[in-house]
Amino acid sequence: MKHPTFDRPKKTTGWPLWPFLLFILLMSACKFNPNIQDEGAPFLQGSWTETQVDQQDSLLRYQQHDFRFNCDSVYIKIRTHAKMKMEADSCYGDGEWTEYARGIYIVRNDSLFIEATYTHDNWKQKLSGCHHIGQYLPRFAITSQGEDSLELQNFYSKLPIRLARTAQSNCIPKQIY
Repeated sequence: MKHPTFDRPKKTTGWPLWPFLLFILLMSACKFNPNIQDEGAPFLQGSWTETQVDQQDSLLRYQQHDFRFNCDSVYIKIRTHAKMKMEADSCYGDGEWTEYARGIYIVRNDSLFIEATYTHDNWKQKLSGCHHIGQYLPRFAITSQGEDSLELQNFYSKLPIRLARTAQSNCIPKQIY
């Protein structure tokens, strides 16, 4: 009489299937950001200028701002006026100088957040030279807004920034490289 033989299951030497399925599941849950510029806040689109600063005649130093909002991008021109020379550096000349910054912005509820970098007047990044270098990260509360007027309150300063619209524009999103 012959003994029955049992076929044993063959061992598999490959990887288990579950890590592959987990990888597929995770990859299907991811969504890549589009390579197109965001539209930004429609009420901000265009150019804005600060013509007068509250109590500027009594301040030793004050700044006037120009903002240009284009889709989700912002270009900022900051003109500083100093009545007293507080720096010994020749960069500050006769007490008036201009700085530039370029970056992106986001509006959340009544707040305007800007993430920008100081640039030269041609909007190319500034790596050395006079005045500020690096990031420009102001945070503003939008205290008042009208069709052609905007008032911002800097979270780091108590002086309001009253802006008048000088040009209107519409956002046409561009491809991001």
